[in-house]
Amino acid sequence: MSHYFVEDDSLTHKIKKIEYRFQGRDFVFTTDAGLFSKDHVDPATDILLNNIPVLSGALLDMGCGYGCMGIVLAKTYSLKVTQADINQTAVDFTEMNCKYNGIESEVVKSDCFGNISGSFDTIVINPPIHAGKAVTYKMYGDSVDYLNDGGKLYVVTLKKHGAESTYRKLESVFGECDTLYKKKGYYVFECTKQGGGYHLSHP
Repeated sequence: MSHYFVEDDSLTHKIKKIEYRFQGRDFVFTTDAGLFSKDHVDPATDILLNNIPVLSGALLDMGCGYGCMGIVLAKTYSLKVTQADINQTAVDFTEMNCKYNGIESEVVKSDCFGNISGSFDTIVINPPIHAGKAVTYKMYGDSVDYLNDGGKLYVVTLKKHGAESTYRKLESVFGECDTLYKKKGYYVFECTKQGGGYHLSHP
């Protein structure tokens, strides 16, 4: 089965533009077949964006798709942004959408954190559920190593996609995990990297 976490050259292009409004700003994104939520900004992304507090510093948008979260947050809070996705089409469209929306971003093709360098004050993840738990849990486990002390990871997920087990995984990695949002099956989690780099070993 083809899905957005893999590259599928057999897909017919279905390029379109979608609009999104956040805190009085209008954004336009170009999408294509094979990209996650190509017809509109998905509800989970919208919920995550609306529950993240004011940000500063360096941001990593992991599994960026066509770039929505990183672009919106960078434009809203004037952040230094890096965006990463395993899918080359996602990388190409993120670069296109950054230019269109006036954002400077380092866009990286990366299998999870494989090609990521440096450290960040914030990491945001709308996890690629269809890629499987091994992939999403690796994202969570590795994220702590790319956060500055006091840096925060934000994750949005759904109850039907294993929100409770996601909470337990994040708690095991970071030592604690806060729930910022819990409504109608959607959850937003916030994890803070403790000073001294506390975390448990993880695969």
